[in-house]
Amino acid sequence: MSLNLVSEQLLAANGLKHQDLFAILGQLAERRLDYGDLYFQSSYHESWVLEDRIIKDGSYNIDQGVGVRAISGEKTGFAYADQISLLALEQSAQAARTIVRDSSDGKVQTLGAVGHSPLYTSVDPLQSMSREEKLDILRRVDKVAREADKRVQEVTASLSGVYELILVAATDGTLAADVRPLVRLSVSVLVEEDGKRERGASGGGGRFGYEFFLADLDGEVRADTWAK
Repeated sequence: MSLNLVSEQLLAANGLKHQDLFAILGQLAERRLDYGDLYFQSSYHESWVLEDRIIKDGSYNIDQGVGVRAISGEKTGFAYADQISLLALEQSAQAARTIVRDSSDGKVQTLGAVGHSPLYTSVDPLQSMSREEKLDILRRVDKVAREADKRVQEVTASLSGVYELILVAATDGTLAADVRPLVRLSVSVLVEEDGKRERGASGGGGRFGYEFFLADLDGEVRADTWAK
């Protein structure tokens, strides 16, 4: 499941196939190397901040790239490109393998998927809710925190989500992929009584969709518990 999903979004979307990875690994194996691998990664990140009942900040970033590693004895060659394309792979492979000048007739093992049991869902948090639903979580936290104690003067809440895709292909035949969702909700409140001010904070997250914050925790919505 993860391999198909990641291959579609990381490789196919950039005009690449598994055969292309095998060919690039073959270029590495032309030198006398002990091991070589390709590491693809893309990360989508968004965050929102609510302060004094107002959404003050929102951001969205995309980072992606591919790294090529070549190992020979105690030597390691590494090259990285911030774009995923066949040309970038070829250039990175040529750079990484320069640690060894000697040619070799080394063969690359046929790429085969590495089986593993998923430790978490492959959901894309950024697509699991609409923009307004995400902001409603922050507004809810603000409301609950203020209603929990009349001494609350300020509430700051932040919500963030990450959707990360990783794929590794190696000269030993390894072909593995992983999908890593991550969400976090943080709440900070300032209370004041008789001129004395104190600040408290709570929050949490995990490798889920944003629905995690609206799920039940000991008979109460998780986000509400943290807000209080």
